[in-house]
Amino acid sequence: MTVLAVPGITNLRDVGGIPAGSSRIREGVLFRSGNLAKAGPEAHAFLTGSVAHIVDLRDDSEALAEPCAVAGLRIARVPLFAGSVASFLLGDISLGGLYRHIVDDGSDRIVQVLRIIAAGEPTLVHCTLGKDRTGVSVALALAAVGADREAIVADYALTASQLPESRNRAIAKWLEERLPVAQNAIALATESPAPVMRALLADLEQRHGSVADYLRGAGLTRAELDDLGAALVE
Repeated sequence: MTVLAVPGITNLRDVGGIPAGSSRIREGVLFRSGNLAKAGPEAHAFLTGSVAHIVDLRDDSEALAEPCAVAGLRIARVPLFAGSVASFLLGDISLGGLYRHIVDDGSDRIVQVLRIIAAGEPTLVHCTLGKDRTGVSVALALAAVGADREAIVADYALTASQLPESRNRAIAKWLEERLPVAQNAIALATESPAPVMRALLADLEQRHGSVADYLRGAGLTRAELDDLGAALVE
């Protein structure tokens, strides 16, 4: 994976280079990031030169509050979970609980995301921070094509180090003042611990046999899984 420093795009990286069996994930095919609301000329140049398709996983309220600042690219809106981000903070759900909600209740939308990636065009997947919805979607895409488990986990865990520390401190202070009894809120807003992703992938395997089997149960066909592999694996 390669962290990319492009002004106006936070938490941006290319997941290419991750080992996948005897091969590896292609570079320049699957990117992930935070939202594109502050994308200026440099970000626009990068996106128009390197990305053919953008997948926005945010809900309507988020997209309205911070609209994409890039014109001229194909953008697919695929809200990945029912309910707002605020509702999960108020509900004091854990990261593991949130991810279980995404894979159980949003499986049809995950399939939509993977179908876009499987088309083989350079694709950027993003949500607000590029942490949870993006992290789960990208992890499942990689796991489905046989990418190395620990490399998938490492890519997910990298996000915490990419979020501005000043932002994390401000969020933590805000949450401590307004939701003092919410034990999971700060972790939900700022963290991406490796054990959480490792546990999610293990849980899917235990319940479905493999991530690929989970996706097939959600509607992704064998041919589409083959297309995903052809798109992502060298």
